Amino acid sequence: MISMCVFHMYKMAVTRRNHRRSASEISDHFRFINEQSVEDITLEFFYKPHTLTLLVAALVATVYFAFAKTSETDNDGNIRNGLCCVVFFFLLISLLAFPNGPFTRPHPAVWRVVFGVSVMYMLFLVFALFQNYDDIRKIMFWFFPDLEANQPLEKEYAVNCSDITFERFWSHLDWFAFSHFFGWIVKAMMIRHWGILWTLSLTWELTEFAFIHLLPNFAECWWDALLLDFLICNGLGICLGLYLCKKLEITSFHWDSIRDIRSTSGKLKRAVLQFTPASWTQVRWLDPQSSYMRVIAVYIMIFITQLVELNTFFMKHIFLFAPDHPLCILRIVLICLMVTPVLRQYYSYVTDPACKRVGTQLWVFTAVTIIESLICVKCGLDLFAQTIIRNVVLWLLAQMLLTLICLYGIVLQTRKAGKVDMDKSRYTKKWVENSYVEEVNGLSPGGGRAEPPSPHRYNTRRRGMAGGDPN
Repeated sequence: MISMCVFHMYKMAVTRRNHRRSASEISDHFRFINEQSVEDITLEFFYKPHTLTLLVAALVATVYFAFAKTSETDNDGNIRNGLCCVVFFFLLISLLAFPNGPFTRPHPAVWRVVFGVSVMYMLFLVFALFQNYDDIRKIMFWFFPDLEANQPLEKEYAVNCSDITFERFWSHLDWFAFSHFFGWIVKAMMIRHWGILWTLSLTWELTEFAFIHLLPNFAECWWDALLLDFLICNGLGICLGLYLCKKLEITSFHWDSIRDIRSTSGKLKRAVLQFTPASWTQVRWLDPQSSYMRVIAVYIMIFITQLVELNTFFMKHIFLFAPDHPLCILRIVLICLMVTPVLRQYYSYVTDPACKRVGTQLWVFTAVTIIESLICVKCGLDLFAQTIIRNVVLWLLAQMLLTLICLYGIVLQTRKAGKVDMDKSRYTKKWVENSYVEEVNGLSPGGGRAEPPSPHRYNTRRRGMAGGDPN
């Protein structure tokens, strides 16, 4: 958080020194990442707020459940019903008042509700931060009574590492391995940069090695960590995710209105495609003109990503719930939904000099990550008292050094690719200019006498010269 604030102040200072933008420009850029609007609305019914209709329906439902579902003996059920009604009205308010965020598919209302749930989760974390460990456990038991009866059993992976058989290797390809693989596909489609993704993969393996003494679940056999995790789950997930990104980048997105489609199958196909992106652009976290502050911003993103994943393992280890428990799955799904607009807002803030404010989703997500870490530290003091400081210091230094080396290599490669593209552009421009001059003089580019050029070709090249760079 402090690093983000320092980066934010530095960026504002550099931007003001280079170019002083008007307040309207700043406001337009902030609205672009925080309140994206829908263009070419055809079904207006689904994009009107319907505030009065929604209010009447909500009040009718509230009156019914308040009088029909209230019990004179079941106090816990009354409290649950009341909390559900509070959540219901809060999400209604978020549906009407919260910003859309940077996305409009499948519908802006979906992302307003996601933002509303993330705000509620942040408020719950703030409340939990002021409770002790036993009280937090009681709250968890109240919402999930099965946690009190079923104690999770940690699966041991670092057992008989010399016993390498196909049957044992196949037994490790369980539901968790598939979720690991699918998670890296999602990460690849969100970040869309091979260098950053492989840096994340490598630094996470270092993170697991550094925190083995606190999280026994991190202990793995060498072949499990190298082959199953790093190469198969991480590597194949990254390759497949980037392949899908490449296919989406070259896809031509043209959306017809569902009213203009005649067939029923076409209407159904268009309705299903509503859950796909409206467009897909290639991201450039690091370009040939990247400053050192851009590299620092990417480093901050890598560190926050490591912290979010560490929170997942520390929370399930400290508060004793299994990885496949609905509480853990719901949190992971919520984090994924939160990260989707957050990464877009952070990318716009990092790469666009005119964007001087972070988006609201990014602000809430940063607060959620830090409060989760504080809760883990406060409720796991006995666990963190066993920390080997040397391991943590070496982990921080190794992660910083390795990340900087990887990012430096990415910057060099990006600048080299940009220089090659610039040389190709200059060569093409020079060739086109020489061809134009020779054809005007009646000569072919090879030196011989050319045929009289057609008016269409002559005019096309002339318009290219008059308009500047023909490329």
